[in-house]
Amino acid sequence: MLSIVIPCYNEEDCLHVLRERVFGACAELPGWSFELILIDDGSKDTTPQILRQMAESYPEVVAVLLSRNHGHQLALSAGLSVAQGERILILDADLQDPPELLGPMMARMDDGVDVVYGQRKKRDGETLFKKLTATLFYRLINALSDVPIPMDTGDFRLMSRRALDVLQSMPENHRFIRGMVSWIGYRQEPFLYDRDARYAGTTHYPFFKMLAFALDAITSFSIRPLKLASWFGGFFLLWAVGAFVWAFWTGWTQSGEPGWASLIAVILFCASAQMVVLGLIGEYLGRMYIEVKRRPLYIIEQVIGKTPPDQA
Repeated sequence: MLSIVIPCYNEEDCLHVLRERVFGACAELPGWSFELILIDDGSKDTTPQILRQMAESYPEVVAVLLSRNHGHQLALSAGLSVAQGERILILDADLQDPPELLGPMMARMDDGVDVVYGQRKKRDGETLFKKLTATLFYRLINALSDVPIPMDTGDFRLMSRRALDVLQSMPENHRFIRGMVSWIGYRQEPFLYDRDARYAGTTHYPFFKMLAFALDAITSFSIRPLKLASWFGGFFLLWAVGAFVWAFWTGWTQSGEPGWASLIAVILFCASAQMVVLGLIGEYLGRMYIEVKRRPLYIIEQVIGKTPPDQA
């Protein structure tokens, strides 16, 4: 069986077309049964009601309703926990990633590939700023991470059951799923495609949300920012030494206000260095605090449709 897992947040305008296109793509796969798992991530529009109706009308549809908005990555994790298929396709509800690519991706997996990930050749409907920041993000995270993460990829991918089982065994709260899948290893290959514009609605990742997502990704996959503390410390120490030399010289030559330069040098450089280092440590310490509480990643309020035995 094939599982198609799609997180949804305020996607009322896309859902009916999404279901039709996914059903059409699955109809082109002879010999494969499928389930369409749609996760409502605390939507504020009619998305939950539409998902309920779909689950009641189509036996292939499973609606997973979360107790509140948990965020895209946790909503996706909730859907993956329900998936029963031997192969699992991760898709976004906005139809930027065409469901019709399922057939060619399945054929690629027939050759023994565990993960077929979509890699974008072209990104329609996105601003130059969005494309530029995405490029910078992938270059930065690959420079910092010990695990190479493919450029220009999202969560759009087809996974084998054994790859999903490993992913599900990773319990961290701050989840960067495309990076976690890369960490798993096994045989992974790109699938090049042109990404479409959104079918309807607007992006749910404005700038500051994308910035928080990038911070989660970097701190989840690298401790190198902590090592920057030593470099910052050394840099500010050299700067402070230079300032003290300048302060001594102005005091010796009586060309400056006595005591002013040395006082400013001490306050400015030491305080700046401390704040940078404390900020880096605070980011990691905050994540450790969240992890050690061991709270559930998400809360599923209701599952409508067929469910695996441990979810019934």
